[in-house]
Order: sequence, then C-alpha cells, then structure tokens
Amino acid sequence: MRYLVLNSLLAICLLCGCRSTYRSLQRAEGEVACVRQFRPAFTNTLYSTQVNVLKHHLSGLLFFKQMEDSSLRVVFANEMGFKFFDFEFDKKGVFTKHYLLPKMDKPAIVKTLQQDFELVLLRPDLREAYVARDKVHQYVVVPTDKGNNYYITDPGCTELVRIEKASPRKPVVQVWMQHYRDQVPDTIRIQHTGFNFNISLQRVEK
Repeated sequence: MRYLVLNSLLAICLLCGCRSTYRSLQRAEGEVACVRQFRPAFTNTLYSTQVNVLKHHLSGLLFFKQMEDSSLRVVFANEMGFKFFDFEFDKKGVFTKHYLLPKMDKPAIVKTLQQDFELVLLRPDLREAYVARDKVHQYVVVPTDKGNNYYITDPGCTELVRIEKASPRKPVVQVWMQHYRDQVPDTIRIQHTGFNFNISLQRVEK
C-alpha cells in the first residue's frame, strides 16, 4: 500500500511540474568570463528605489558609493535622509552590515539582502563555472551550495538577459539589469519567486 502511495505522489509531482526548469540545458563550448563585461561600474551612482519586504514598503534613494579603499557602500535612505540600511562590500567581496532598520533587522532578511546585492554586483567565482545552452539563450552556470547561479545572455554573450539564483529545480531569485550607459544599468529589478521580497531601482541623474 505504501509503495502505491509513493508511486502516486511521484506521478503527481511529475505532472505538476516537479521537473527542473533547467532540464533542457546542454553543456556547450564557450567562455565563462564573458559575463564580466556586464559587471556594473558603480562609482557614485544614485537610484530611485522601491522595496517590498514582506509587509513593509519602503521608497527612497539608494546610493552605490565607491570608497578610496576600493570597498563599495550601498546605502538606502528616504528623501528626508532617514536611513533604512547601510551595507559594505570590501574589495574582496566581504560583506559588512553597518545598519539595518530595526524592525527589519533579522538574520534571514540580512542574508537575503546580502545575496541580492551580490548578484547585482556581478562578481561570481568562475573557477567551477561552465557554459550551457538551450534553444534561445546561453547560460554561464556557477555552482553554489544550494543549487546554481545562472547568468543568462543572448547566444553571443553580447547582452545580459537576466541573472537567476536557483535551487536544483527552479529559480528563487531573478535579477534584471537593463539599459546600460557608461557600464552602469539604468534599471535594476530584483524579484523573489517564493515570497514578497522585491526591489526596483531607476537611475537618477545627479
């Protein structure tokens, strides 16, 4: 009886889409380092920003500031100067939380924001990366502890389509960076697929 139940559950799982979103990918020849050309060259870059985190909605200005020691500060505040968060990534990518709004200051939220901005900064460790393709796109696949990060481009790796942080089966975070000018995207959008945690940025000319 138990065997029949397990078989039935497996059949339902397959019919309901438990197969991997990435099942059609095939390894291919290609240069994984091509994705580095899409790394944003943030110096003193300002974005009008909307953040939805669970039941919280925040809006204001997010500032990427390159420091003299080559670290990068990521500061989000409202237009009156009230700070929501202040993060730092040093030149090796090490993350430091300098401040986070107390009602949001929970380990899971800190970790999520850290990983989101790591995707935006586009500094992947490519030592174990490989190239794969489907019928439409090229994927630079970077293995992680819980799945893969996918840097998805056109077949010639001339345009960044999106970035996905994925479990073995499906994307859990998707990032779009579009309309680059002077190596900086005008728009950035971060979307979590499993719960309400989204960030939208629109570049502001100073």
